[in-house]
Amino acid sequence: MTYNELKEQENQYVMNTYGRFAIAMDHGEGAQLWDAEGKRYIDLTSGIGVCCLGYNNEKIIDAITQQAHKLMHVSNLFTTEPMVQVAKTLVEQTGMGKVFFSNSGAESNEGMIKLARKYSYDKYGEGRAEIVTLYNSFHGRTVTTLKATGQDKFHQYFFPFTEGFAYAKANDFESVKAAVNAHTCAVMMELIQGEGGVMPLDQEFVKQVAAYCRENDLLLLVDEVQTGIGRTGSLFCFQQYGIQPDVVSMAKGLGGGVPIGAVMASKTCENVLGPGTHATTFGGTPMICAAANAVLSEVTQPEFLQSVREKGEYFKKQLLAMGADKIQDVRGMGLMVGIVVDPEERAALVAEIMDKGVLVLTAGTNVIRLLPPLSISYEEIDEALAVMKTVFCK
Repeated sequence: MTYNELKEQENQYVMNTYGRFAIAMDHGEGAQLWDAEGKRYIDLTSGIGVCCLGYNNEKIIDAITQQAHKLMHVSNLFTTEPMVQVAKTLVEQTGMGKVFFSNSGAESNEGMIKLARKYSYDKYGEGRAEIVTLYNSFHGRTVTTLKATGQDKFHQYFFPFTEGFAYAKANDFESVKAAVNAHTCAVMMELIQGEGGVMPLDQEFVKQVAAYCRENDLLLLVDEVQTGIGRTGSLFCFQQYGIQPDVVSMAKGLGGGVPIGAVMASKTCENVLGPGTHATTFGGTPMICAAANAVLSEVTQPEFLQSVREKGEYFKKQLLAMGADKIQDVRGMGLMVGIVVDPEERAALVAEIMDKGVLVLTAGTNVIRLLPPLSISYEEIDEALAVMKTVFCK
């Protein structure tokens, strides 16, 4: 079907909840996509950080196919090998404790919030359930994770929101301390605020917050939905900050293109969620975990993570070397890159870049965000950079 034919049916049958680009995707290979009309694109979005090993990845497809023939899904009332293996790998790679499986980032953050509140309830009783998050954060689209998100523009329409959240300024330790009170049970943050504009937190600030949480028996919750699974050049971003969180959430790249999320708790709180306290029908389902195992077998390799760091530095260096007035700054870690531009020009710049065959994302009010497949080749990077140069330097 052509784009126009698909769009006509979409308008008739699909809720209009997304500001979609005027493109209908058909198939992909590596870090490239083709639309319904056959136009080719270099993809610097990877499904918003999901397709971390690119498209038509044989290892992932083979893992899914083999497991589908064997067992696609079974109730969580039973144990399955793929689920256990994913958890084992995550724990062994991080020194954490145990894992709960979910289906998405928002679901993982919900589970993390529940764990923190139950930890405090078990130890201190009622009344100690508030969680401090950071302004400019983003934690999901459910009623609870919207409230956890530190941006007023998301606190609309869906009243009443779940209560029990306070907000502090990023990179301002005194602001965090001021937001904590006798009712606080945890501090929750992204180490790089992705949707907020690809804003890495300061190392010293993160370490101060981690130490303060330890001293006051507050759980440190780290949202790694976007930064995890190799995106920043380590399996998890927290590993580059020199901290050990109490709880970590993840999703996006973990499945390499299929829906999976997880909550990983340290040994300090690995047994907080017992039978009957949390559950989900599809969490840890065998076919999806088979894909996750295939992803982890790649992204846990030191040489692979080193290549992510090197490609990210190459991206930043080449973008800055353009000397383009339209580029105000380039920031990020690994292959999570933010190009700061004039907010008044951003929409036109994005439209032109995409029209020339390179797919990009936005973040915050003035950032063009790049989240390419971690397996992107230097030839594909150079092709994308050449296109962006014609747009930024004209």
